[in-house]
Amino acid sequence: MTVHRGGAPLSIAGGVREFARATPRATAVIDGDRMLTYAALDERSSRLACSLLASGLTAGQRVAVLMGNRLEYPEIAAGIAKAGLVMVPLNPRLTASEARFILEHSGARAIVLDDALSLIVGDAIEELGLISLSIDGGQTGRSYEEALAAARAVDPAARIDELDPFCITYTSGTTGRPKGVLISHRSRSLTFYCSALEWGLGTGRVSVAVAPMYHGAGFAFGYAPVYTGGTVTMLRKWDPEALLHLVERDRAQSAFLVPTHAQMLRALDREVLTARDLTSLDTLYFNAAALPWPLKQWVMETFPACGVHELYGSTEAGIVTNLRPADQHRKPGSVGHAWYMTELRIVNAAGEPVRPGEPGELFSRSPFLMNGYHDDPAATAECTTDDGFLTCGDIVVLDDEGYVHVVDRKKDMIISGGVNVYPREIEDVLHGHEAVAEAAVVGVASDTWGEEVAAYVVLRVGMPADDGVIDRLEAHCRANLAGYKVPKRWQMVAALPRNAAGKVVKRDLKPLGEAT
Repeated sequence: MTVHRGGAPLSIAGGVREFARATPRATAVIDGDRMLTYAALDERSSRLACSLLASGLTAGQRVAVLMGNRLEYPEIAAGIAKAGLVMVPLNPRLTASEARFILEHSGARAIVLDDALSLIVGDAIEELGLISLSIDGGQTGRSYEEALAAARAVDPAARIDELDPFCITYTSGTTGRPKGVLISHRSRSLTFYCSALEWGLGTGRVSVAVAPMYHGAGFAFGYAPVYTGGTVTMLRKWDPEALLHLVERDRAQSAFLVPTHAQMLRALDREVLTARDLTSLDTLYFNAAALPWPLKQWVMETFPACGVHELYGSTEAGIVTNLRPADQHRKPGSVGHAWYMTELRIVNAAGEPVRPGEPGELFSRSPFLMNGYHDDPAATAECTTDDGFLTCGDIVVLDDEGYVHVVDRKKDMIISGGVNVYPREIEDVLHGHEAVAEAAVVGVASDTWGEEVAAYVVLRVGMPADDGVIDRLEAHCRANLAGYKVPKRWQMVAALPRNAAGKVVKRDLKPLGEAT
């Protein structure tokens, strides 16, 4: 038995338990015309925990979750934690083969899903013998509501260590296969508390869950309100006018957005913005990609009563830096200082610290870091140091006041609409098509998405470079990749640019990105 000195271990179920006692009648979750009080959230999550354990699952086993933002997401996360199980979020935009890989790699033994998404995992559930609970239908597995109704309303309070993982969240890897990021209870519990302190997500406050909760940041900022005694209102699907409606209807004060959201808000007619009562909104915070200075200026001018923050981080590192409202005009282009409890180290290619103004690779060390990659010690070792620092692979400059400026990506990752896309995975799919001899994938600028995926293809000898081949390649990609990974721009080329060592020089492809 683990002995915890200094009190009880942190758990992501802790906040739900605490506020069910302190403010049982307060509203925890809003989803359209549905609401959950803290008492109901606590009871339903306990029933789920008991149901999962009664089905034969034991502490540490994995439970996949496949759904978008909806009322049940916080209770499912809390219930899995109460049972001492580990959550594996699945992106509803994955293909069946992508979802199958994650289910198998994580060792998932059960799944809770929105029945409307059953086609993504239906075959895998049967073939892998997964226990399944289905919401809003019964095509796949047992009815979620029936399972809760039949279960005991008692918190099993499974013993966990705060460094145990509460989830394995999968992020695409440059090897073409996603990597499972092990995130501990301590990491996210401290993130929730610091988020409440920084962005106003606690008691008496309403926050909108805009970003999908199956993504790392989306979960952190969608679950933090209920962990700290506030209210979260669910935006089921991104729509700029729907966001404005929720802010007005529920008097929301805080919202986490990515730059693409701001781009789409700016594209609305001015009258649409001014017609809504948005006076409750006082905090906006951005992450996922750089917020271009002209766009940030528009945000600050359009929402003058809002404190605007820009933060930087990753699924693996958690939040690393934050640029606070007072510094927005003084430090355009910066992502701020190190966040709470975070140390930064910026080094050159030889691993030596760089001076202010010199570019170097950014490493961070904090309680927010991942435990490592599931079942992938080599990938873990590649991004971590012996003394506990972790890199996101980004090149930054530290100015003379200690503010961080991201200048380049060490790797070729593309960020499209706030979602990480890795070229190698797409290239591997393209290389599997009979018409393709070689392929290289890069990100090119997009006013709407920040970056779009562009593919440069060398066709096999004898294959005509007509419009039909692009249609066939696109169909091939759609059959094997989530929609956001499918190239939006295509260019047939005679050869890929290479250096003396034979490696493709992708920077020489980027000027071609304007061609379609």
